[in-house]
Amino acid sequence: MLALSIFIVTLVLVIWQPKNLGIGWSALGGAAVALMTGVVQLPDVVIVWDIVWDATFTFVALIIISLILDEAGFFTWAALHIARWGNGRGHLLFPLIVLLGSVIAAFFANDGAALLLTPIVIAILHRLKFTASATLAFIIATGFIADTASLALVISNLVNIVSANFFDISFSRYALVMVPVHLVSVAASLGVLWLVFYRQVPTRYELDELDSPASAIVDHQVFRAAAPIFIMLLIAYFVSGRWHLPFSLVTGIAAIALLVIAGRFGQPHQPRVVQLGSVLRSAPWQIVLFSLGMYLVVYGLGQAGLTHYGASALDWLGEQGVIVATVGTGFLAAVTASIMNNMPSTLVGALAIDQTQVSELTRQLMIYANVIGNDIGPKLTPIGSLATLLWLHVLAGKGYRITWGQYMKIGLLITPPVLLVTLVSLALWLPMLPVS
Repeated sequence: MLALSIFIVTLVLVIWQPKNLGIGWSALGGAAVALMTGVVQLPDVVIVWDIVWDATFTFVALIIISLILDEAGFFTWAALHIARWGNGRGHLLFPLIVLLGSVIAAFFANDGAALLLTPIVIAILHRLKFTASATLAFIIATGFIADTASLALVISNLVNIVSANFFDISFSRYALVMVPVHLVSVAASLGVLWLVFYRQVPTRYELDELDSPASAIVDHQVFRAAAPIFIMLLIAYFVSGRWHLPFSLVTGIAAIALLVIAGRFGQPHQPRVVQLGSVLRSAPWQIVLFSLGMYLVVYGLGQAGLTHYGASALDWLGEQGVIVATVGTGFLAAVTASIMNNMPSTLVGALAIDQTQVSELTRQLMIYANVIGNDIGPKLTPIGSLATLLWLHVLAGKGYRITWGQYMKIGLLITPPVLLVTLVSLALWLPMLPVS
């Protein structure tokens, strides 16, 4: 009960975000109380840090890359191209925006897709004179696809990185399993979003109101370097797995390379366009404290019995066959994430799976189902993921206030069918692959 009480208070502070107390300090405060009360011990700090450090710094590096590209105009350029490809047809623009969000989520993480693309989409729709209801449909679609399309690669979501490191899954193996599942998730998301919002989408829009994509580029050096750096980064992810190099090292090198280019280091006479100070201040440094603090609190909760109960539930699911085991694990993770946030839920699921007594195939299915449940499942509630909480904050700043009741009404309608189809596709696909 003590461990549970500490967790609840910590989660409330993280969601509430009192003035001058960021999510990191709130989580770290909960960890300090857990240490002082004996819920966790000092050696547990080392164990938890070993679990979260690589994922956390990889995430920070990816967001820095995304922020630099955003400052350079890369995402606005892409969105303007998409708007022109729509050719004035709203029913074509909607799926194109959703697909753009899925690509950005896959390569720049779900937070980058939700937080960077949403303001750009709002600005473009405002120029196109879309109604408030039509704009809201695009906004919700953008926020939803940011999470449901964050399955493809290890780097697509902090949940993925933590899980891959915990179970020692290589970048290539993860991609082999999850890229086809990701495509199913994107297709299912697009289908469900279209069924829900197609009435709000206008049939036509005027292209004359759009700026040219080229006008969005404000730093041509960064823009030209983006594709080569990212191609080399993807190659490095696949190749570095042979030497078990940390994802954060590979991603950090790419971030530093882009910082050097944007900062014009070695080019003293070249004007700097991207404000690096602003980029570095905007980077999610609080997530470092949050990851360590919240995971320590959850680790203590797991040691107090939650992990044991979770493992028992998973053992029972494992006896019901691969379909039930996969779908059951995914929905269990989704419900847990929607209640306690997907970051702590991921660790709870991983610790429970690690204690199960099931076949190797069932264990593998549960590992990836836990990832899917913690990537897609958080869309059930606003507190399911930090990305959603931050996304709602960004929307409020743009004048679009979505209440928790409105959000949950949409989330409960959209999330379950996408989650179910995605989990079933995993259960059908993974048994066809060679054992890792």
